[in-house]
Amino acid sequence: MSDEEINETERLESQEEAEDLPFAKAEVVRLMKQNLDSDKMIRERVKVEMNKFLGEVLEKVCKQLNEYPYTTIEYEMLKESIYPYKNVERINEEKERILKHLDAIKADCDALSLDVRRTLKLKDVEDTLY
Repeated sequence: MSDEEINETERLESQEEAEDLPFAKAEVVRLMKQNLDSDKMIRERVKVEMNKFLGEVLEKVCKQLNEYPYTTIEYEMLKESIYPYKNVERINEEKERILKHLDAIKADCDALSLDVRRTLKLKDVEDTLY
């Protein structure tokens, strides 16, 4: 890395530290380290961006909770609001299953279309017959 690149990286990191983060950075880093392999090192920018990402998720969940007409947030409302985040794997599996099924339907349609064209060919008929 050149001196210019190092200075730019340090400038970006100090700028990010000056930004307001939604959560205590130490807590986010602690949780990240708790869930990463012990030999992993986390760059400053990753720490900041993870913090921002978690804040964005919280905002989106709260926006959905605000759509309820009630003044008290109940557990069932929270469960419904966080469903997409907790079930990403299951949602992706269902998406893949549906796409495979649609591909099979498409293949059946293509085969039927080919069969119709092959077996039910119509010869051109002059307009004068009608």
